[in-house]
Amino acid sequence: MKIKCMIVDDEPLALDVLETFIERLDNLELVCRCNNAVEAYNCLQTHDIDLLFLDIQMPKLTGIDFLKTLSNPPKVIFTTAYRDYALEGFELNVVDYLLKPISFERFLKAVSKVSTFEATKPASTTTPATSLAGTTTTTDYKEAFIYLKADKKMVKVMLADILYIESLKDYIRVKTEGKEIISYQKISFLEEKLPTDKFLRVHRSFIVALDKIQAFSATAVDIGKTEIPIGRFYKNEVLQVLGKNNLLEA
Repeated sequence: MKIKCMIVDDEPLALDVLETFIERLDNLELVCRCNNAVEAYNCLQTHDIDLLFLDIQMPKLTGIDFLKTLSNPPKVIFTTAYRDYALEGFELNVVDYLLKPISFERFLKAVSKVSTFEATKPASTTTPATSLAGTTTTTDYKEAFIYLKADKKMVKVMLADILYIESLKDYIRVKTEGKEIISYQKISFLEEKLPTDKFLRVHRSFIVALDKIQAFSATAVDIGKTEIPIGRFYKNEVLQVLGKNNLLEA
C-alpha cells in the first residue's frame, strides 16, 4: 500500500524538489502540494494523508504552529533551512528533520523511517522513538523510551524505569528510582504516548506504572514509600484493572 503524501512549503523550488523525490519512489504517492497552512488544512479535510512534508518558516502561520493545531496529525517530516527548530521538532514527535537543500539520500533515509512504521503498524505498537501507545511486548518495553525537555535539554527516560508521573498544572514530575524530572508538558499528552498495558491513570494528577504497585486499597496505591490517591472518577476502572473491584468496599 502506498504512503499518501502532502507537501507544504511557500517556496516553489522546494515544492518541486520534494515532488521529484516522491515520484522516484514507488511506495509514495503525492496527494497535495500546498503553498501555505490554510491550503494544507483544507487538503487534510478532504484527503487521507499518511505523511506530511512540512516547511517551518511560512508566512502567517509557521509549520510548527500549524502542526500544533492538528488533533490527529499524520506522520510529519519537517523541512527547513534553519537548524534552530530541531528541538521543537523532537518535542512534537516528528519523524525527521530535513535541512535544506535536501539531498535525495537524506530524503530516502527519512522516508525509510516512515516505511518501517507502516510495516509494523498492524501489531499494536510502533518504534519506541515515535509512538508508545497501545500494548508492548516485554522486549519492546525494556527498550522503549521517551525524551522529555528539562533544563533546556532533551532527557532520555526509559519507560521501564518510571515509577509514576504527577501533574503539576502545566508541568509534569516523572519519578524514577534514580531521579526526578520536571518537564513542561501536559499529563494528558504523555498519557497518550504510554503503553496502556504498562501504565494506568489513577487520578487526574497521577499516572502509575502497573508493575511498580506494591499495595493498593479502594482509595490509594502504594509505590515504594509513596501513597498515591485513586480519584473517584477513575476508581471503577482502576479497581477493575487491578482485579479487586468486587472485593474492596467503596
